[in-house]
Amino acid sequence: MNHHHIVIALIATFVLAAPALATPQTDKMKSCNATAKEQTLKGDARRDFMSQCLSSKPEPDRLAKREKVKSCTSDAKEKSLKGDERKKFISECAAA
Repeated sequence: MNHHHIVIALIATFVLAAPALATPQTDKMKSCNATAKEQTLKGDARRDFMSQCLSSKPEPDRLAKREKVKSCTSDAKEKSLKGDERKKFISECAAA
């Protein structure tokens, strides 16, 4: 089995397991695959791109950030904050 087949087998394994695992790594695999498809990469170029894409540092966890902002927004509402005071509170709260 050459490297190309191994990469395809690994991709297939991750893609098939993605619904069950739903981890940042599977999200990254989906994102890398989508980008490679958009760029119509094939063969060695696709393999090299996928390797580089998957080994890059993960993006900040968007879901955790979204939940933090949601919590801060709720806190601002409980404190009856409005306007610039509300924006400042949410910004500082979410950054903490």
